[in-house]
Amino acid sequence: MEPVLKVENLKVSFTLEEQTIQALKGISFHVNSGEIVALVGESGSGKSVTCYSILKLLPKYAHIEGKILFRLENSYVDLLSFKKMQKIRGNYISMVFQEPSAVLNPLLRIGEQIVETILAHKDISLEKAKKIAVEVMKKVKIPEPERRFYQYPHELSGGLKQRVAIAIAIVNNPKVLLADEPTTALDVTVSTQILNLFLELKRDLNIGILLITHDLGIVAEVADRVIVLYKGEIVEEADVFQIFDNPSHPYTKKLLSSRPVLKLD
Repeated sequence: MEPVLKVENLKVSFTLEEQTIQALKGISFHVNSGEIVALVGESGSGKSVTCYSILKLLPKYAHIEGKILFRLENSYVDLLSFKKMQKIRGNYISMVFQEPSAVLNPLLRIGEQIVETILAHKDISLEKAKKIAVEVMKKVKIPEPERRFYQYPHELSGGLKQRVAIAIAIVNNPKVLLADEPTTALDVTVSTQILNLFLELKRDLNIGILLITHDLGIVAEVADRVIVLYKGEIVEEADVFQIFDNPSHPYTKKLLSSRPVLKLD
């Protein structure tokens, strides 16, 4: 199977007040269709920078080197030199952010925001776009989608807001979904529901998912492969069973040993 996304020797640095900070030091990995790849590491390891690099969302003072190859139709394009990123973002590659309230427009009904994403990439009627929006709301298990369509973000719980954000991300059937700590702001029950939803999307839509997280419990539940990032470098990459049963790098072992253990008297 050819990967849908290949990151090759990606280096990212930031220059601020004559000081250069190296965020990524030449990382390489790939994501296949229909698999969940977990990118794990502590805060500041470069996980989110990796996501923003893929979608070219880094600030102007960021310096990027390497290649980000995305399989568009039958050939790869290097996103770092690709001039039509508006064709890619929200269409072929989408992103789910950590805090849905920061993504959703508080002045627009949620249905309007989903429809807006559809019409940005598809030449279809408004009525057809509305039908697609309701269907994707059903797909992400938003209850009473016809009624919720006309609600504003502030009328929804945190879990429902995140489902709306996921609906917006998948409505155009992307090939790759980037998920940056998507369950951090949610309680345990809703978090589990969102993770189950990712598993369904992987299975039903054959999406390649890059899941950014520091929570190894989440990794154990949903990941197929794991990439361990430490200070801007990949120190270990393996399937999820090998990472948990036989980790090879000392940093991975420390991550695993830092997990809280429930002791019953």
